[in-house]
Amino acid sequence: MMRAIYSCATWLMQPLVRRKLRRRAVAEPLYGEQMDERFGHYTQPAPTGEGPLVWLHAVSLGETRAAVALLKELRLALPGMRLLLTHGTATGREAGRSLLQPGDVQVWQPWDTLGAVHRFLAYFRPQIGLLMETELWPNLVAESARAGVPLCLVNARLSEKSLRQALRLAWLARPTYRALHAVWAQSLADADRLQQLGAPVRGVFGNFKFDATPNAALLAQGLAWRAAAAYPVLMFASSREGEEAMLLEVLKRNRPLAPVKYAPTAPETIASGVQWLIVPRHPQRFDDVAALFTAAGYTVARRSQWGDTPVVADVWLGDSLGEMALYFGLAQAALLGGSFARLGGQNLIEAAACGVPVFMGPHTYNFAEAAQLAAEAGAAFACADLAQALDRATAMLHDDAALAQAQQAALGLGAAHRGAALRTAQAVAAVLTLSS
Repeated sequence: MMRAIYSCATWLMQPLVRRKLRRRAVAEPLYGEQMDERFGHYTQPAPTGEGPLVWLHAVSLGETRAAVALLKELRLALPGMRLLLTHGTATGREAGRSLLQPGDVQVWQPWDTLGAVHRFLAYFRPQIGLLMETELWPNLVAESARAGVPLCLVNARLSEKSLRQALRLAWLARPTYRALHAVWAQSLADADRLQQLGAPVRGVFGNFKFDATPNAALLAQGLAWRAAAAYPVLMFASSREGEEAMLLEVLKRNRPLAPVKYAPTAPETIASGVQWLIVPRHPQRFDDVAALFTAAGYTVARRSQWGDTPVVADVWLGDSLGEMALYFGLAQAALLGGSFARLGGQNLIEAAACGVPVFMGPHTYNFAEAAQLAAEAGAAFACADLAQALDRATAMLHDDAALAQAQQAALGLGAAHRGAALRTAQAVAAVLTLSS
C-alpha cells in the first residue's frame, strides 16, 4: 500500500522532472539529450551477444570513476560480458562514455515510476544489476526482484546521517533494502548500518576506489608543472558551495592570498609563498567560483585557458573534467572539499593514490572509513576548521621532511587496501552462476 502511494507520487512528478531537466540543460546541455530514456523509451537497440549482460548503475561522477576498477575485474571474470551502463547526472554520463566497449550500451537511469522501470527491464533484460554505493530507488529494486534480476549493492556505504534519514522513512526504506539480492559493504560499520535496514549483507570487501590507478600521462604532466611552479601548490580539492567563500574569509582575516604569508607561533617569522589551485566539485559552479575570486581582487587563470603551461595568476582554477590526476600531480598537498561545510566530505582516495596528503575538516561522514584509514596511516590530517587546515597545510609545504613522510604514507595507503574490486567481481560471477 505504501509503495503504491510512492509510485503514484513519482508518476505525478514526471512533468516536474522534465522541467527540471530542461532547466539544467541550459548550463549542462547533456541533461537535455535523450530525455525520453529517463521514462523508459529507447531508440538504440538492446545489446546482443552470448556473454552475460551486466547492468551497472553509477549515478554520478564519483561512482563512475570508482567503477573503472570494478569493470576491469568484471571483464576478466566474465569473458564476453556486455555492459549496460546507467547514470543519473551529466557528469557521470560524460565520464562513463570512456568505459564502453563494442557491444556495450549507455542510457539514463529510468525515473522511478512503475512504467519506466518495467519498460527498462523488459527492453534490456539484464542478467544482473549492480548499484554503486548508495543508489537505491524503491520501484527499481522491487521490480527487479519481481523480474528475476538479482540486484546487488556494491561498494556499499551508509553513513549515520543517511541511516537516520532512512529510519524516518522505514516504511519505504526497509522493504527496499530487504528486496536486494546481495549487499557487499565497504566496512564493518557500513555493514552494521545496512543490516539495521534489513539489507542482505553478504560480505565486507573494502572500498574498490583503492584499486583505481591514476591516469599516468595526466599525473606525469601535473608533476612536471609542479616542478616548474614558482611556489608550492596547495589544492582545494572538490570544493563545494560556500567553501570558497569560507576560504576567502580566512585569508582576509589572516593573510593575503598571493603569495600566502605564513607566520608560525615561534618567535621567528617565516614568509613563504603558496600557489592556490581551486578545483570545484561541480562543473556548473566553475563560472561562479571564478567570479568570486575575481570580485575579491585576485587574478584567476582557468585550466581551460592555460594551453601548454599554467598561466601566472593568484589562483589557478581547475575547470575541466577527467583531469583530477593532473591536478593532484600539480599539488603537493590538498584541502578536502565538502569537509569544511556540513556536506560530508569527498573521496580522498584518489589524492592518496597520487601521493598527495590531505587536510580535512570535521565533516567527513560520507567517507568516514576512508578518512579514518587515511588519518591512521598519516596520509590525512583532521582539522577543526578551515583556518587550522590552512595553517597546518602551509606549514607542511615548507617542511620538506614532514611533507615527504606524508606523501609516502599517502602512496602506501592504496597498496595496503587493494583487492575489493576483485572480490566483488568474483562474487558477481558466483551470483550469475547460481542464477543461470
